[in-house]
Amino acid sequence: MIDFSSPLLLSLSLGLILLASFALSPRRVGDGGFYRGTDTGGQAPGLWTLVFSQVTTWIFARSLMNAAILGYFYGVAGTLAYTAYYGSFLTGMVIVDRIRAGGGGSVQDWLVARFGRAGTACYNLVIALRLMSELFANLLVVGTIFQAAYGGSVLAGQVAIVLVALVGLGYAMLGGLRAALRTDVFQMVFFLLVFAVALVALLTSDGFSLGAALTAPGVSGPQPGWILLGVALLQVISYPAHDPVMMDRGFLADRSVTRRSFLLAFLISSLCIFAFGLFGIEAGLRAVEGDTMQTVWARMFGPGILFCLNLSLLVSALSTLDSALASAARLSTVELGLGAPVARSGRIAMALFMLGGLLFLLAGTDDLFAAVAVSGTASMFLVPVLAVGLLAGRAIPLWSFLLAFAAAMAGAVAYFFQASDLVQALFGSGHKYERLLWICLSVLIVGFAAVFAGAATRRRVAEPIGH
Repeated sequence: MIDFSSPLLLSLSLGLILLASFALSPRRVGDGGFYRGTDTGGQAPGLWTLVFSQVTTWIFARSLMNAAILGYFYGVAGTLAYTAYYGSFLTGMVIVDRIRAGGGGSVQDWLVARFGRAGTACYNLVIALRLMSELFANLLVVGTIFQAAYGGSVLAGQVAIVLVALVGLGYAMLGGLRAALRTDVFQMVFFLLVFAVALVALLTSDGFSLGAALTAPGVSGPQPGWILLGVALLQVISYPAHDPVMMDRGFLADRSVTRRSFLLAFLISSLCIFAFGLFGIEAGLRAVEGDTMQTVWARMFGPGILFCLNLSLLVSALSTLDSALASAARLSTVELGLGAPVARSGRIAMALFMLGGLLFLLAGTDDLFAAVAVSGTASMFLVPVLAVGLLAGRAIPLWSFLLAFAAAMAGAVAYFFQASDLVQALFGSGHKYERLLWICLSVLIVGFAAVFAGAATRRRVAEPIGH
């Protein structure tokens, strides 16, 4: 009989998945396959390859845990708030399609045409930090799972982090974006199978009520969750534009296939993330004083279902690592020009970014949502820039762009230090999500004021004398 509580079984299962991913990765790819994901015949990835790749890189380990944790503490409001971020597929679809309609091949193409190197430098800084935070956060989940599986052994968690990082880096370096796309399909199918088993077990468990789950207040009350929903709706406009994994996949296939892939990815990923949030919501309904979400899960489910949950988290973590590394390679060589756009340069960039992600772990933070909030706030300089410049087609001067960028960076730093006396004096001493909401509103006010003022100045300068 299989002992699903054995940490060795979890280790062996992850090892098999790593080996399968390594086996699926192409051994030899050209520069087109490495950076654009084309096959040996030069063909772009098809619809379902794009869909599965988009979904599996967005329902990654950190996201799944965030949805569950927010559901546990703030009930359905918390899970809805996190699910709202998946509206990024819809706003991302619009952003990509408008850029492509104008002949652009990336967000950087659009920015450099309007703001020069300063514009792309600001943007590239934000997405570089985003990529390293993704590597850090998913490796952190891997370490947390194995530390718990091996009875709290910190060493077990550290060994798991290093092994997953090395193997993920290894097959990503072999095939670049082509490897990421191929393994994403396998990892997505595997994730759906394992997660389906766990979800059916939840929905059919004794005492589960969908009605109760959909009205659950969470162990800390729903108000912070509703506030966070407001934050998500503010950030969802710019959030996709600062995610290089999503943006890279927006320029691989033709526009029609790309639009359909974004729509399908929105539907599938939103359902998956909300469904995983139900595990946290239900744990909150069954929690007693002193419980954590994980201890409630241990009571709710047998070791087999916990094994499925942990394995789904590990698979989703792995799927994000290779995609983030492929985007890091493209950013470093194609966009930043730090090396020739050949596979060798990309592999060096991958190794350096993985090292950066591992160094992030030394910071000692375990707040998984903090990285989302900080990077999401940093990206908000793009809201007025995209709304006025891309969608409305108005010219924006560089100073407006830089002022909006400075406001967003200040907002990101403010939330990172949201517990400090200074930030609380400026944005209130209530719940941290209340401060986050006020920070986001402040960033948008400054950004839109700068962009509207700059656009008006440009229009007046362009008007003929005497009009």
